[in-house]
Amino acid sequence: MATSPPPHSAWERLQASLSHGPTPYGLLGLYAAACSWLLLTNPRTNLGTDVVFVLFLLLILVIYRTRVARAFKVALAVLMLGVVLPCFGALNPFYIDVATQSGIFVALALGLNVVVGFAGLLDLGYVAFFAVGAYLWGILSTPQITLINAAWSPVPPLMFYPFILLGLLTGATFGVLLGLPVLRLRGDYLAIVTVGFGEVIRVLANNLDKPLNITNGSQGIRSVERPPLMIADFVRGTLGWKLDDQQLYQQFFYFTVLIIVLITITAVSRLKGSHIGRAWQAIREDEVAAIAQGIPLVKTKLLAFAVGASFAGAMGVVFASKQLFINPPTFDLLRSFSILSMVILGGMGSIPGVILGAVLVTMLDLQILPRLASVLRDAQKAGFPIPEAFDPTQYQRLIFGLLLILMMIFRPEGILPDERRVEELRESDEPDAPDENGSPPSVVAVTDAGRKA
Repeated sequence: MATSPPPHSAWERLQASLSHGPTPYGLLGLYAAACSWLLLTNPRTNLGTDVVFVLFLLLILVIYRTRVARAFKVALAVLMLGVVLPCFGALNPFYIDVATQSGIFVALALGLNVVVGFAGLLDLGYVAFFAVGAYLWGILSTPQITLINAAWSPVPPLMFYPFILLGLLTGATFGVLLGLPVLRLRGDYLAIVTVGFGEVIRVLANNLDKPLNITNGSQGIRSVERPPLMIADFVRGTLGWKLDDQQLYQQFFYFTVLIIVLITITAVSRLKGSHIGRAWQAIREDEVAAIAQGIPLVKTKLLAFAVGASFAGAMGVVFASKQLFINPPTFDLLRSFSILSMVILGGMGSIPGVILGAVLVTMLDLQILPRLASVLRDAQKAGFPIPEAFDPTQYQRLIFGLLLILMMIFRPEGILPDERRVEELRESDEPDAPDENGSPPSVVAVTDAGRKA
């Protein structure tokens, strides 16, 4: 029986020692205990807590990558995400809100990954499906519905749960409507059409306030309904948490988003390994070859658009209820680009990579870059040689853009790339083999064509 060669370098020996026996279990437990203790004993909002919070979220990636028993991984992840983080969020609501926002964009990025990463269809208007789900709940749960027809009344708050499924179906329907006109388009042409679709949805939301006020135009929809807090008595009485309604809603939306993300991960993982996922990958690599193998191109592409859009529609309902206010600028083109950057940064086609990319980009936007700007501003006031004209707040997007550029230069396949995607990139980077005379095939083909002419 063939055996793998023994590790030679010190790093390989260290990796081998950390992958067997009780060592990885002990290190993971120690890492989790240290992060949990630092968070729960220091709930203040400062740079040190930011660093510990980032390390805490990285623990989930470490759990995924470490070679330990699956039962231990699941138990530790449930303990960290289901117990430690909610307890810390009760002490500091800012960080649980960051975690909730990260979960929302994880679901959006996973949906876009189905379209872009699995099927290879460049969609730059993905935020439109997010807007459809948000406006669906925003219109039907508020007095805005009475402006459309005085005989209609808002749906009761308890309908929030069925509306998550309704948002999923509505998003899938709009995904099919987008897919029908673009079945014959590829590359740049497909990107332009999807950009147009996203802008159409935003402009409609901005202008459908006359002659019939459907979306309330640029003023947006306020006081979006939230579901009733059925767990309030259990949390305050049984668990003894003295939380107000705002804190309870933060906990509620955190767990709601966490459940939806887990369902999304499960669904996307099963689809990737199914014959549908293999058909999407075949279309991404070569449509002509896929058709020759008997793959129904129209049905498969429409299914990719529908599946990807459904997750955005469902999460749009949750987002509208959480934010209490929605307006057209929330769903602009930059939001679509941001979601696409999550997919590319993490690794197209890679489920753990896309999750990491979504969390990283969200934390850069909400936590890391604002904190960096605050630190630079304090240093500027303390007398450090920073020009007065330099406003760190105005350069957050510049720093984010530079990070993306550096990422695409040094690791174009993403942080945690899909193995199949890496092979495709390597094949495209390898030069064509020369012919027997030493000339590249492209030169030979051009010469032969000239001779025939």
